Parts: sequence; C-alpha cells; structure tokens
Amino acid sequence: MTSIPTPHANDLPESQHNSGDNYLNHSRGFASWAFTVDHKRIGIMYGISICTFLLLGGIFALILRTMLALPIANIENHANYDPAYLKHWMDVYNHMFTLHGAVMVFLFIIPGIPAVLGNFVLPLMLGAKDVAFPKLNLASFHIFVIGSLILAWVLLKGVLVAMFPGLAQYIGYGGLETGWTFYTPYSMDSNSAVVEATFGAFVLGFSSILTGVNFIASMHMLRPKGMSWFRMPLFLWALYGTAIIQLLATPVLAITLLLLIAERAFRVGIFDPNLGGDPILYQHFFWFYSHPAVYIMVLPAMGVISELVTAHSRKHIFGYSFIAYSSIAIALLGFFVWGHHMFTSGQSPMANAVFSLLTFSVSIPSAIKVFNWLSTMYRGEIHLRTPMLYVLSFILLFAIGGLTGLFLGALATDIHLHDTYFIVAHFHYVMMGSTLIAFLGGMYHWWPKMTGKMYSEKVGAIACAMVFVGFNLTFFIQFIAGSQGMPRRYASYIDDYQIYHHISTGGAFVLGSGLFLVLFNWIHSLLKGAPAPANPWGANTLEWQCSSPPPHDNFTDTPAAGDPYDMTEWQYDESIKGYVKAND
Repeated sequence: MTSIPTPHANDLPESQHNSGDNYLNHSRGFASWAFTVDHKRIGIMYGISICTFLLLGGIFALILRTMLALPIANIENHANYDPAYLKHWMDVYNHMFTLHGAVMVFLFIIPGIPAVLGNFVLPLMLGAKDVAFPKLNLASFHIFVIGSLILAWVLLKGVLVAMFPGLAQYIGYGGLETGWTFYTPYSMDSNSAVVEATFGAFVLGFSSILTGVNFIASMHMLRPKGMSWFRMPLFLWALYGTAIIQLLATPVLAITLLLLIAERAFRVGIFDPNLGGDPILYQHFFWFYSHPAVYIMVLPAMGVISELVTAHSRKHIFGYSFIAYSSIAIALLGFFVWGHHMFTSGQSPMANAVFSLLTFSVSIPSAIKVFNWLSTMYRGEIHLRTPMLYVLSFILLFAIGGLTGLFLGALATDIHLHDTYFIVAHFHYVMMGSTLIAFLGGMYHWWPKMTGKMYSEKVGAIACAMVFVGFNLTFFIQFIAGSQGMPRRYASYIDDYQIYHHISTGGAFVLGSGLFLVLFNWIHSLLKGAPAPANPWGANTLEWQCSSPPPHDNFTDTPAAGDPYDMTEWQYDESIKGYVKAND
C-alpha cells in the first residue's frame, strides 16, 4: 500500500483547475439556484437538504439513546409512578422515535445517494451536458422539498407538543406516534396527524418516481460514442437498477398511503378490522414496497463502492459483467422477498418457507459484489486515502449486516429474534452502516470535482475511524441485547439490559462526534482547502476529464468513452498534485 501527496495551494493549469467560469459562479442570486436546471446545482441543493435532515434525525437519535440509557422508570416498578407522568414520558418517546425513523428513512437514506451523487455525477459520467429531462429534474427537487417540509414539520410539531403541551394553542396538534411504518391498526386508532404525515410521504414518492424516469432515459439516450452498455460505469448500472425499483415499487406505496388516508378520512373498511378491513393486507402492501426500498438504499451505495475500490486500488475492476448483472438481479429479486418481514403475522407455513428460500437467494448477487471488490483489491496499488478507508469500512459493516440477515431469513431463529434489538442492529448495519458509509465515501471521492477544493486527509481519516468505531459500539452490542430478548421500540426495560444501552449510547456519541468532524472537514475545505486538480485520483471515468469544478455545460464536445476502468494511461504529476494522461 502506498501513499500519494494530496494537492496543496499552487497555480494549477487552467485545464486542471477551473478558476474561471464554472457551474458555481456561472450565475448568481437565490433564483439562479432555486430555479436552475443545471443537474450539478440541483445535486448540491439536494445535498444541503439531505444533510440537514441527517442532522435532524441524528440529533433525535442521540436524544433517544440518552433517554434509553437513563430511563425514567424501570419497567418492573411502573406502579410507583404517576400514570399521567408515565403516559407523558411515553408520548414524548414515541413521537421522537417516529421522527427519527421517518426522517432518516424517507428524507435521508432513500433519496441520499441517487439525489445527491446521482444527480451530480450521472451526466458527467455519460459525457453529457445534463440529464435527459432537466426541467423534470428541477420539478423532482421542488416536489422533494414540499413533501419533506410537510413530513418534517408534522413530526417536529408532534415532538414539541408532546414535550410542552401548552404549545398546542400556538402551533396546533400534530406529530406521529405510529413508527415510520405507519402500521395499522396503530395508524387507525392514533389521534396524531397520520393523514398529514402520510400525505407528506405520498408527495415524496413522486420525486422518487420522476428521478427514476430521468435516470433511465438519460442512460438510454445520452451515452456517448464508445460507451456500450458494458462500458458504462458500474455506478450507473447501480442507479439503473435503483431506478427500476423506484418506478415499479414506489406507486405501490403511494396507493397504500392513499388508501390509508381514505380510510381515516371516510371510514372506509380497508385495513381497520373494526370496519371490516384487514391489517395484514396493509403489511403486504407496505413491505412489497419497503423491501425493494432496501435496495433503493443499498444498490446506489454498492455502485459508489465499485467506483471507489477500483480508483483507489489503481486496478481494473474484477468481474465487471458479474457486478453489472448482479445490480439488476438484486433489483428484480428484491420484489419477491417481502414476506420475510411477516413470518409471525399468520402466513401459511408454505408461504413462510417460500419467502425464506427467496430471502437466501437474494444474498447471492450481493455476495458476488463483495467477492469482486476483494478480488479487485488483491495485488492492487491500494492508496489509503479517506474514500478508500470508507470502502474498507463499508465492506466489513455490510458483511456483518448481510450475515446477520441469514439468522432473520431462517424461520427457526427469526421467530425468536422478531421485534427485538437484533432486528434494530441488523437494520442499521445494512441501512446506515452501508448507505451512510458509502454516502460519506462517495462525497469524499467526488468532493474535489464538486467543489474544486481538497480536504484534509488527516482529519478525514480520524473522522472515518470515529464513525467506524462509534457505529460498531452503538449497534454491535444490540445483537447481544436482542438475542437476550430486549424488545425494540420500548422506552423502559428491566435492569438486565441496562449495560447494553449504556454501551450503545456511548457509541452513539462517538459516532455523532465523528459525523460532526466530517462536516467540519468539508466546511474547512470550502474556506481554506487547496485547489483541486481535474483528476486527483487517476480514475478513467469521464467526470474526471473536465476541470474541477466542472464548467456550466460540462464538456465543450462530447468525449469519446473507452474502458472506464483502464487507468494505465494516467500518470501522477507532482507539479499539479494530480494525474494527467501520458500522451497529453
């Protein structure tokens, strides 16, 4: 493993650093950003929005963990407390729990990588000036903002009113206490703002669908000369698979939420057993979307890792075709495994056995990717820069998340572990441990291209270590707590589980500190970072063949594409602290 110096402040050639007109300074003013059709600016605006929601959801995660580390009452001595006080405590916990879950799932994990990195990078990787439908792309962002503000305000208002009931006369009642899944019959019996919250999620679905349409059209119509399907970067293959899921699965969720709204508003018997409905039907509809949604979250993360592992190993990707096909296989198989969330719901033994078998089958294409990443690194020229540190973190965390999923796919163990902290740990390893880590790695990888600035590698490495250690301290102990029977969603518990919550809460604060250090590193780079060369990593995908930051129109002429992972022509140039083609 070798180390290469990072660029520092110097006079880089114009071809390497765009100090003149670029997408950041091409036009100025709020309106030039709010109503832009430039995919790069839209990606930046998505990034600011999504990181804001990550901050909101993360703060409430720390509050929840503090509440669990210092519970107001042991579950065995509730009788010693005023029932009204306990109810107030539980209401606050339930509203905070739902806010954390809904914000992180709907406003960060699902849109995160496609909306930010996908929007910014996809047209550049295609050598195109923009996505296929720029105005539709802007509409997707505006819809996302509207839906997210509705959902976030309803949730935040509920927390505030639960904590300070007197605020209701000023801001009204709101909130949601059903969990992020909106499960019936909770969502039928709850007095919280279920209709408003589900309407916000419904609006968000349109943003996801329109983005998927745009990405598919762009990859079909805008590939440059020389870029066949099997010369397309693997990040684009991952976005293609994700877009398929968005188009096929998101309408199911939208219809389900509309039915839920109709049932609450007009008392139509669909899911409520008191009206002749079936709550299990809601679970089928919800998980038919939500399990494919797991791959809306994870597939883009896998695409990011495919790009990072080859660029920072200085080696051609191993098994390109297998990784490409596995992205589509994951997208398709993800539609057939929703029933493993419902093993305890009363399904027939035959249905349980079929869903168990299908659950194991979906692990095969995921394992193919992991083996191919490891094979790419084997005997590669690995540079332990910050993006590569996140690659290594991702592989380990994703492996833990995937292997613990085998316990939950097996009927004999899932029955015991269902609705325990084992599920919480597994979910976070697969979702946050994979998606968040890949998002951070991808942001570091493309940060020089997005901003034209380099960041501190030392601070980046320290922050990565804090995130990795903090994450494992937070969630690995929860596997043990869950296997010992600690139920999830509970605000209090018996003393036997206290040590697990203390360790988990300590890890959460380490993780949160690491994420704040990441934010500090990015802000510091914007203010005092060295100018970035056009290609600081020596990668061969097309986005690295324009200046940093990119011009407003990306490329003067559409570049011809070759093998995206053939890096043999790129050589490190000490004078610019970056890579140039040998024949330039």
